[in-house]
Amino acid sequence: MSDHVDVPPEVISVAEERARAKADRDFATADALRDRIAALGYVVTDTSEGFQLTPKPPYEVAPALAAVAAAGPLAREATCVVGLLVDGWPDDVERCIRAVVDNTGPEIVVVALDCGNVGGAGDMVHRLAQGSAGRVIELHVSGTLAQVGWGKAIAALLEASGSEFFAAMDLSTVLDGDALGPILSVFDDPSVVGSGWRGVDVDLDDNWRSFVDAEPGEVDAVLGYLIVVRRSTALTAGPHPKAVFYRNADMEWSLALRETGGRLVVPVGPLPVHQERHHGYHDSEPEYRDRESRRTFDRLLQRFRGRTDLLRPRG
Repeated sequence: MSDHVDVPPEVISVAEERARAKADRDFATADALRDRIAALGYVVTDTSEGFQLTPKPPYEVAPALAAVAAAGPLAREATCVVGLLVDGWPDDVERCIRAVVDNTGPEIVVVALDCGNVGGAGDMVHRLAQGSAGRVIELHVSGTLAQVGWGKAIAALLEASGSEFFAAMDLSTVLDGDALGPILSVFDDPSVVGSGWRGVDVDLDDNWRSFVDAEPGEVDAVLGYLIVVRRSTALTAGPHPKAVFYRNADMEWSLALRETGGRLVVPVGPLPVHQERHHGYHDSEPEYRDRESRRTFDRLLQRFRGRTDLLRPRG
């Protein structure tokens, strides 16, 4: 249990009672006690040491992703929802969101899912949403991204959004101009189910053990720094729910999209977009990052290895 020196004893007592209820698998009581803690002005978050209590923020925080998915349909009038998973680094959050708003029109709406208000990043999302005139929609869940999982969080955003197209975008990706316009134009071809910034191909010479950079045009997979999907297809072929960490999960998702019979196409020509430091990779705990990445790639190989019928035409 974290240090709760500034938390009223009554709140700590209720949180300890909730922890005992969870240990006894009395989840109905635990949920009721969580609501009681909220009524006392605090949010309780489960941690490996027990629980953490923080003052209740000026926005609603969902206890689980199910409530996030049920929040929609959001931005039904938008052409494309840009879904952002926020797991810290408020400066990155501000830079990324402002770049989207500044370089796109009102047909593009950002839906930012804050996971755990790490480092005050959720507070930044709230401030940006308050001053966005509807261009930024905020969603908050109590668990961190590592706790809720990348695949399930993206799926919840897909469920909540109501637009025809959905863009999953990393906080390290920064638009320098209208990069989404050329990407969305690729979908004029009804056979296209996914597009994005950077494509890769399965390295058949390496027996599917790696991917290599692809030329613009049809690709085997689109990297998750910026991947745009036809939402109707992605709802039935979304990210794998066991994909906790993003790495390799984007390739796994891409192949699942191709399995529906659709094509993945990256637009020809340079796009006005660049990448800043990728904190999700470089600043994650190496053992956790490598373990979850390996699990996802092993699952990808088990499901897709040898399925050359799913890949873009060669030769």
